[in-house]
Amino acid sequence: MMLQSHSRFLLQTLLTRAQKLLVWSIDWFCFKHFSKKLNWVFFRKYGRNVQYFLNCLVILFFSLDKAVELDYQWIEFDDVRYHVQVTMKNPNILLLSVSLPNPPPEAMSFDGLPLGAIEAIKTTYGTGFQILDPPRDGFSLTLKLNFSKVRPDEAYRNSLLTKLASIREVVMGAPLKIILKHLASRTVAPELDRLVAIMHRPNETFFLVPQADKVTVAFPMRFKDSVDTILATSFLKQFVEARRAASLSSAPSCSWSPTAPQELEGAPKETLSANAGFVTFVIMPRHVEGEKLDRTVWNLSTFHAYVSYHVKCSEGFMHTRMRRRVESMIQALDQAKPLEKTRSMNNKSFKRLGFSDANHTNSK
Repeated sequence: MMLQSHSRFLLQTLLTRAQKLLVWSIDWFCFKHFSKKLNWVFFRKYGRNVQYFLNCLVILFFSLDKAVELDYQWIEFDDVRYHVQVTMKNPNILLLSVSLPNPPPEAMSFDGLPLGAIEAIKTTYGTGFQILDPPRDGFSLTLKLNFSKVRPDEAYRNSLLTKLASIREVVMGAPLKIILKHLASRTVAPELDRLVAIMHRPNETFFLVPQADKVTVAFPMRFKDSVDTILATSFLKQFVEARRAASLSSAPSCSWSPTAPQELEGAPKETLSANAGFVTFVIMPRHVEGEKLDRTVWNLSTFHAYVSYHVKCSEGFMHTRMRRRVESMIQALDQAKPLEKTRSMNNKSFKRLGFSDANHTNSK
């Protein structure tokens, strides 16, 4: 669509103003769409791909008398990769392999797995699962399940399948769960350091300061894209502001700062390079009582992914609004174009005269 020079200048001016308004409207958008009613979208313990895997397992359970082959791979957020396999030769044997991001040097890990992951698997799944040593090539962990040894009770099977689909929470949340379990009993694990680093993303960690009466959790927030950094910073400020609502008085206290908090003194300098600031939570014993423990572990383990999700939603919403605004501007400019002169069949232009023009011509 060709525009005249003055229209191009006007459109460019409007686009420049729209870009400035984009930055100014971030705080308003986050407040209106997130903090007003706190309609936060938390991740479930398993996503759509894992839900598909869960449905496949249900089908396998109900067709044990028939040989069904299954070979499925998928990748979840934060570079967690899965591979489930059932062969025609051994239809009762299921192999589930999980690949985790490479842990940084400061993270608590053992043989590529988070500290306490093996014990957490044994506690959660019992003797029905076998941990293969070594795991499949390219994976951090491989579990073997024999369907023929699973109890026929339907409620037990559903519970087992749900736990199997939550393998990410069990493995990656193991060290965090150990610390929070001690918090529930108001103790501190003796083998832990003052500052504990836990992996949650590829080559990235968050930090815990365990104490008998509280656990301080600090997240260095990093984003590759500059726009994501601006959106995340504004989002986190509104997140902290929303915590001050009276209805959330029992929630964990939350704070944001552009620099590293005092609790992170002694942490490696390379781990404190955060372009979106630092978010700090204070977890009290009441936040990890009973069933609250698993929910707290999951929410903390996926906090960065949760923020990234809302940042992408905000960015998509604003892009849509900007495109609609530009389309309306272009439409207004098209309507403001001057009308072309009417031409006759002999390609001669003429102008229609009104009554005032005719009287003026006759007077001459």
